[in-house]
Amino acid sequence: MDEKHDIEAQRCEYSRRTLVESDVSDDPIEQFAIWFRNALSSDLPDANAMTLATASADGVPSARTVLLKGFDQAGFRFYTNYISKKGQELTANPHAALCFFWPELERQVRIEGEVEKISRKESGAYFEKRPRLSQLGAWASPQSSEVESREALEQNFEEMKQHFKGQDIPLPDFWGGFLLRPISIEFWQGRPGRLHDRIVYKRKKDDWLISRLSP
Repeated sequence: MDEKHDIEAQRCEYSRRTLVESDVSDDPIEQFAIWFRNALSSDLPDANAMTLATASADGVPSARTVLLKGFDQAGFRFYTNYISKKGQELTANPHAALCFFWPELERQVRIEGEVEKISRKESGAYFEKRPRLSQLGAWASPQSSEVESREALEQNFEEMKQHFKGQDIPLPDFWGGFLLRPISIEFWQGRPGRLHDRIVYKRKKDDWLISRLSP
């Protein structure tokens, strides 16, 4: 097998930036905002894409990519079907982790915390902003459940189009947002020789403790 197709030989060297304690904000949300703006201004594809890791009530993990739809001092927001696998797991075990990876910037952010459903009013305000086809998709797709065929899914979509023709599409009872309240946020900057920079913030009551982790 040549090196191009040898998985053990796949690696790249990171050397663009450094990350030191004196350069970061005392507040991890402010630090995330700086890095997120960097990702957006760099025109990265799906800069708000993040891996969401959940676990069932008995601790069996699963992960998938979702989109960040807002963040502030309260936490990080995303939306989903509440009866999907992730929705059910977050309800049964309200602890989760997020991971952003921006390879072009050689950066990663890991976030761990507790999760809660956001208000129906806030979910409705976001749902109204979604494209109409996405609104229809929320009604047409019983997310994570088995579907007979692609044709059956598309037929259900067409039925929803006819059902809501000429009217606003309401927020489904089974659809809405989650807020992850962080207890730990880690910023990772790639460095040469795998001696990466890792700065972690851990919540302690109303404050954050900052420390460096070994790579």
